[in-house]
Amino acid sequence: MSTSASSIGVNTAAVPALAAESLDIITSITSTSCPELPPVWVIAHVQAESSWNPTAFSTDRNGGAAGLYQLNETNWRDAGGAAWTSSPPPPNASILQPKEHLRLAIPWVCRNLRLAAAHLRATGKPTTPLDGMLVCHIAGCGRLTGSATGIPNPGEAGCDTSCIELIRKYIDHVHALVEQYSAPAGPVSINDLPAPTSFTGASTTCTAIDPTGGRCLTPATRHAHDEIIRALGKPGPDAPIRSAGCWDEHAWNPDSDHSRGTACDYFPASAGQFPEGDDLQNGWRLATWLRTHAAALRVKYVIWQGRFWSPDTPDTNGWGRPYTGGGIYDPNDVTGSHYDHIHLSILNGRGLAP
Repeated sequence: MSTSASSIGVNTAAVPALAAESLDIITSITSTSCPELPPVWVIAHVQAESSWNPTAFSTDRNGGAAGLYQLNETNWRDAGGAAWTSSPPPPNASILQPKEHLRLAIPWVCRNLRLAAAHLRATGKPTTPLDGMLVCHIAGCGRLTGSATGIPNPGEAGCDTSCIELIRKYIDHVHALVEQYSAPAGPVSINDLPAPTSFTGASTTCTAIDPTGGRCLTPATRHAHDEIIRALGKPGPDAPIRSAGCWDEHAWNPDSDHSRGTACDYFPASAGQFPEGDDLQNGWRLATWLRTHAAALRVKYVIWQGRFWSPDTPDTNGWGRPYTGGGIYDPNDVTGSHYDHIHLSILNGRGLAP
């Protein structure tokens, strides 16, 4: 395999055999036509649909669904595939051939991802584009556009209780697979750190106590902070995390997540100093742990060492992509570039356990 698995965030030892064999073609397709779709999400999504059985066929929706992504004939033809000559398709049908299926289906799935991303961006709904893609796939994009958050509650978008349960279990399942198949991304090991418990509640308002002394946190942010402390210990002069701060008015940045109670900063060394040695390693351990468990913790994004990472952003020449400061912070300053602290932002809206 020519692709570096660690560079694309896939633990090849954990994924199904056909997924590992297909990693080169998955990476080639996503990098050239859909860079916002991480390869590990392709692997997890296909696993949730067909368990990586290329000849899988089901008759429970739209006249039958076939192949790795379990597409019906209409969707397969829309992706550019040939019509079926029988149902189920014959063994030599293109939809049942793994490489051909991925070649056509991944760009088709990417169209749903981009439709979801455009809608969520225009409406400000809190659902992530990748979760929106899953809603489109399992229940149709009308469930995404017709709901208040992007993931329907009972009665929204024509979704009854069974529809709600289907969508949420599906998203939960894919999240769990993403975490299972992801390679820890960072230069240090986190094998000795415990996995966090998943956030499963609603998190829309700043109602939880901020233990770092700020005004308030959303429940999801408080949960993430508590799990960080459980994994790495309380901040202190001899602890992996020297200090932490969450809620802050951030008057100079009206768009800051800190003033919404959805962000925290963690300092592995003294503020204003470039961390070195063990302090730098401790910072990387936290950043890697947050990235590895992003789905469980509802991570929106992480900034550290002049790099920005989110679940929707592929790596560019290293961990995440270069952080520019967004026109507000000086990317050449030790604090403005986030060299001295890990910034964690948490998604707002309804939490879905991976």
